Amino acid sequence: MSSRGADRAPLILPPSPTVDAVALEERAAALAKRSIKKATKIAGLRLAIRMMDLTTLEGKDTPGKVRALCSKAMRPLDSDPTIGPCAAICVYPNFVSVAKAALAGSQVLVASVATAFPSGQSPLSIKLDDVRRAVEFGADEIDMVIDRGAMLAGETAKVFDEIAATKEACGQAHLKVILETGELGSYDVIRRASDLAMLAGADFIKTSTGKIQPAATPPVTLLMLEAIRDYYYATGRKIGMKPAGGVRTAKQALHYLVIVKETLGDDWLAPSLFRFGASALLNDVLMQLEKERTGAYQASDDFSKD
Repeated sequence: MSSRGADRAPLILPPSPTVDAVALEERAAALAKRSIKKATKIAGLRLAIRMMDLTTLEGKDTPGKVRALCSKAMRPLDSDPTIGPCAAICVYPNFVSVAKAALAGSQVLVASVATAFPSGQSPLSIKLDDVRRAVEFGADEIDMVIDRGAMLAGETAKVFDEIAATKEACGQAHLKVILETGELGSYDVIRRASDLAMLAGADFIKTSTGKIQPAATPPVTLLMLEAIRDYYYATGRKIGMKPAGGVRTAKQALHYLVIVKETLGDDWLAPSLFRFGASALLNDVLMQLEKERTGAYQASDDFSKD
């Protein structure tokens, strides 16, 4: 699919609702105060691990580092094989083959960033080549970034067309669309971008690249989940959601799971429809699980940093 040409009819998309910022933030804060019993807490922490995408997206990445990350994703806690596995690992395209080999025979998926991550500032043809190459290497999921400059300039047709073209280039791979909410400036623009992404074919909508602050926040996550809810009511299609960046503690993870349950129900409490993009989160969740099991916190050095 190519960019919309001058000979094509203008794209007319349905309007998005105006966001009541005060109500949104008050509800997100209220959900954070929900009391969680011990058994539910343990189940929630175990679920959070199965929802995690472990990520390494650094210029100093090596095959060895990727293999170590794969090992941790398959068995997050060596002493307890019942914990995990994580949902996926996310790497640059040139490490997809390494990850696929390391994860062979496991349930862990391989995601790859594409479309000129993290800026999104390349011609569409280059972005689509990036996607096709990652899929050829074996990526199960593609994480694309939208053109935030176009979104903020009101060029919604361009944003829509790029997402739709990327979805086509993905083939059988699932598409996660990163909005980079910290750069979009307002709840109204984030809601509009969420709606556009789903209408254009996204399988997941994702808050952030992890490279920009603020990244994921409870109000933004609630807003995106409400967009997913409205889209599901209108179409019957279930879209996944991924808060990425800024979720660092077990307590925060449980808060996000409460938001999901209260907004979308139990169906979305599954790795196929909700993910955490927070590699820093895993060790804190493991520490909390060990504390619940033994009654004492373990030292952070007892858990691998990879």
